[in-house]
Amino acid sequence: MIRFLQTQGPAKKIILSGILLVICGAMVIAFIPGGLTSDITGTPGKGIVAKVDGGDITADQVRLAARQMLQQQMPQGGANMNMLLPFFAQRAAEQLITRQALLAEADHMGLRATPQDVKEELQHGRYSATFFPGGNFIGQQEYEDMLQRANLTPATFEEAVSKDILLTKLQALISGSASVGDAEIREQFIKQNSKVKFEYAVLKQDDLSKGLHPTDTELKAFYERNKATYNNSIPEKRKIKYAVIDSNKVESSITVTQDDLQSYYQQHRDAYRVPEQVKVSHILIKTPLAGADGKVDEKGAAEAQRRAEDLLKQIKSGAKFEDLSKKYSEDPGSANVGGSLGWIGKGQMAAEFEKAAFSLPKGQISDVVKSLDGFHIVRVDDKQDAHLKSLDEVKGQIEPLIRQQKAGQAAQTAAAELLSQARSSSPRNRAALRR
Repeated sequence: MIRFLQTQGPAKKIILSGILLVICGAMVIAFIPGGLTSDITGTPGKGIVAKVDGGDITADQVRLAARQMLQQQMPQGGANMNMLLPFFAQRAAEQLITRQALLAEADHMGLRATPQDVKEELQHGRYSATFFPGGNFIGQQEYEDMLQRANLTPATFEEAVSKDILLTKLQALISGSASVGDAEIREQFIKQNSKVKFEYAVLKQDDLSKGLHPTDTELKAFYERNKATYNNSIPEKRKIKYAVIDSNKVESSITVTQDDLQSYYQQHRDAYRVPEQVKVSHILIKTPLAGADGKVDEKGAAEAQRRAEDLLKQIKSGAKFEDLSKKYSEDPGSANVGGSLGWIGKGQMAAEFEKAAFSLPKGQISDVVKSLDGFHIVRVDDKQDAHLKSLDEVKGQIEPLIRQQKAGQAAQTAAAELLSQARSSSPRNRAALRR
């Protein structure tokens, strides 16, 4: 191999260039202790990813290299780091395999990294600012502690530095032995700067077609050969006449009489029955939820009741119901509107709440009412007995419905008349309609 590197020739330069590119790619993941951190460590894995010339690439090595690459790309971290780890693991595995192949080649070529080489690299190379700041060694204990924080021992770290030195020597050996002659430079210059002048003509299909005049015989023969392609080439067409009945215009001409309204109202009386309703507001103090054993904390329930009773005393002493609800009620749906629940009918609330609400007169406030939700203070704001809405109350709802019904019937009648006229207008139309 040494003799090959000492010879000249284009074949050698091609091979050397390829090796040099491989080396440059392999040097990307060299160990850099300056960024030591425990965050790059992960759960140990099992298995061998690859074997290169007797050397193993393990899953743990790939995981560690992938985390180092990911940390270099995303130094600030982030929620997506673990999602990106498989992508970087693939790149890390490829680079570790390439690195191991180059180290094997360096060994075959007889290159060695001595302990003195490692010491020189640590003291004067890229690690000098970390381990020899100002030219002074940080001390053996600090040196070992720094490596331990990165899950490294002095032996494993110095072995990695030794391998970096081997790769550097291999790179220097290849690049130092490559040369380019004047003749090769001149040849490459000519390739990149040569120009050719040529003339050309453009033939357009439209211009050529103008000079072609096929005979009737040729056209007929072409048609016969391609007759199948013309089947159904002209789609079926039909000429029709139709009439549109505008339902909006029909509806605008409809008149709804009082008799129409009365008749519809009588037929749909049940739809206008209103059940008994009350308009209520409340203040809710919740009790603790039951535990896993199904029991409720008695002390918590007693405290909730005490708070509700205290609020009731404040209301009876003149405090404003709405203000206390906004401040203390634990019902998120009504607290911010002063506790108002609006109109409610029977069957909508808890039985205890409903009993209090429907039994109180308008304007009255209940005692503390206990339900499954907690303790309520109920105020009846308004009451409405069950009743049937009058025709005058629902007239605005009924009239549009009747108008639509009448318009639909009128449109259907008009359509039937047009159809009858069309069928009797001519024999052709009658035949077409029958089809």
